Parts: sequence; structure tokens; C-alpha cells
Amino acid sequence: MKQLWVEQYRPKTLDGYVFQDEGMKEQVASWVKEGTIPHLLLHGGPGTGKTTLAKMLINELNIDEYDVLFANGSKEARKVEWVDKLISFCQTMPFGKFKIVLIDEADYMNIASVQPALRNLMEDYSDSVRFILTCNYPNKIMPPIHSRCQSIHINRADHTEFTARVATVLVTESVEFDLDTLDNYVRAAYPDLRKCLNLVQQNSTDGKLRNPKEGDRAVGDWKLDCVALFKAGKIKEARALLCNQAEAEEMDGVFRWMYDNLDLWSKTEEGQDQAILIIREGLVNHSMVGDAEINLSATLVKLTSI
Repeated sequence: MKQLWVEQYRPKTLDGYVFQDEGMKEQVASWVKEGTIPHLLLHGGPGTGKTTLAKMLINELNIDEYDVLFANGSKEARKVEWVDKLISFCQTMPFGKFKIVLIDEADYMNIASVQPALRNLMEDYSDSVRFILTCNYPNKIMPPIHSRCQSIHINRADHTEFTARVATVLVTESVEFDLDTLDNYVRAAYPDLRKCLNLVQQNSTDGKLRNPKEGDRAVGDWKLDCVALFKAGKIKEARALLCNQAEAEEMDGVFRWMYDNLDLWSKTEEGQDQAILIIREGLVNHSMVGDAEINLSATLVKLTSI
């Protein structure tokens, strides 16, 4: 494993980036042509390409490496002390036309201290500094920052395109795989492409994509095991595994995963509509019940009885 596939296959040019919306592609192309960008707020689910788009823009605009400041909103940029470093960066003249501050996970920045300071800096240094913020939850970014940025929602790729992108990487790396095994990984990780690529890389070190061995949590994921069990018709075993492995703090993600894999519960449109209603009911109940595992188990009983 000389290099992470996530980084190796991260698009660096406009032609390499997969846009879900033609209007967004035209907008980004116009920025590259003009050689400038506004302040940007890129938001969407994990692994959908927010940071990739930001880095691609920096590359296409030929921004000098000394004119770029990277920060993480859940780490250093969460603390008000980091603002002093940001101010110093903004105060110095750029080597090129302007500087760029790229803040990943900006929704974790302290809304009482860091975000207000950021709001003022975005105005004071707008002639020489551009800010690119990425986040999963734009509602956690204060309105004055929203008003200073052009907001772009990064849509998830559909299942077919998602599968094709992972398959392309495997073919390029000369890794043998069968479609059923690949489908297990896609169902377990979708729509997080970063997670899916990491999983398939970890489980194809011998030149063939394999499912993780039983109990091998280092290179496995409980969703992979659940998908395999559901496909095999081992409903009770899958239900027990799902309830035992899902942590309380990730329950919202579990319901989303069940929604993203509606065809596990039914192959008909009517059955999938029924599954949506059951998942919604379980998600609503989740915020009110005292035992999240019992609620999840009850939801799965209803789903598997469709």
C-alpha cells in the first residue's frame, strides 16, 4: 500500500471532477476562466467530493502553495487562539493575485467565538483573501457567514455511478473482483466514496477483492456483514448483528443506511414505499424512546416482514 487510493485518484482538474449538476459545472468553469472565485460554502454528505472540489479549484487557479492556508474546523480551527494565526496569514501580501483559506469541517468551528471573527475577516480582507468552507451541516454555520459566501450543495452520486467509479479504480489497479462482492462494499459505504475506496483497498492487498474474514474488524465493517446476511436470506442473523454492532451515537446513520438500501427490504415499488414509511416511523420514535436498540430491532422486524 504505497499510496492511499483516495488521494491517488482524487481529481485535480476540472475535466477529472464528476459534477452532478451541469449548472454547477458551468459556474466552476467560469471561475477558472476568469481566474477568481467568491467566498464559497461547499456542503453535502461525507465523501461526496467537497474537499476534492476545493482542492481542484486551488490547483486550476494556480494558487501558490504559500498563498494557501489549510485548517480543520474540528481541530485547530475550532479554537479561538487559531484566529491569531489566521489574521497574520490574511495581513501579509499574496505572492499571486489572492490567497485562499480552506477550512474543512467548518460546521465544527465555535459559533460563539471563531465564526464571528471569521465573518469580519471575510469582509476586511476580501480584496486579497478568499475563503472556502466545507461542511456536512450548513445549518451549524451562522447566517452572516452564509450571506458572505456562495453556497454550493454537493449532491451524492447515484448507486450506478458510485459503483462505476469504484470499479474503475479496481480495474486500474489490476484488482480482480466479482460484482456481488463489489456490491457489498457499495451498499455498506454509499454514499461515502472515500470510505468505500479505503475499504476495498484494505481488502484487496493480494490482487483480489475479498470480503473481510469473520471477526476481522481491522479491515471490515459491520454493514458489510449485514448486507451479505440479508442477501443470503439470513434475516434473523442480520437483524441481530445490526442491533448488536450499531452504536447509539450512529443510529441516525443506521436509519439513513436502511433508506439508501431500500431494495434489501423489497424489490417492488410498493414494498419500497412501505419500507420508507417504516424507516421514517423508526427514526421519529428514535428521538423519544429510552432504548434505541429496541426501537431499531422493532423497525427491522417490520422491514423484514414486508
